[in-house]
Amino acid sequence: QVHLVESGGGSVQPGESLRLSCTSSGINFRSFAINWYRQSPGKERELVATTNGGINYADSVKGRFQISRNEAESTTYLQMNSLRPEDTALYYCNLEKVGWNREVYDYWGQGNQVSVTS
Repeated sequence: QVHLVESGGGSVQPGESLRLSCTSSGINFRSFAINWYRQSPGKERELVATTNGGINYADSVKGRFQISRNEAESTTYLQMNSLRPEDTALYYCNLEKVGWNREVYDYWGQGNQVSVTS
């Protein structure tokens, strides 16, 4: 059974930092691409960072957020620096891959709230 467990969210002031973690079990973590998404009330879900096809970031977080992965711990991290109020959202980790038989494997964390307020 596959599990993705997120941690590290919370409430901070503008300019501060947080690191989100997402630990997986039940899968071959190394074979998956990693995505971090976020969603705010009334807004569409936004892809903020991905390792799919190389590391890329949304323009809104470029230079402030960093995605990484620890293969030995089957864990991915999203380091978020210089946080802004507009970064307030529910953040989700997502692991995905297309298998040899073209079957899509797509797993999601439970979501982690990040709030940035003065």
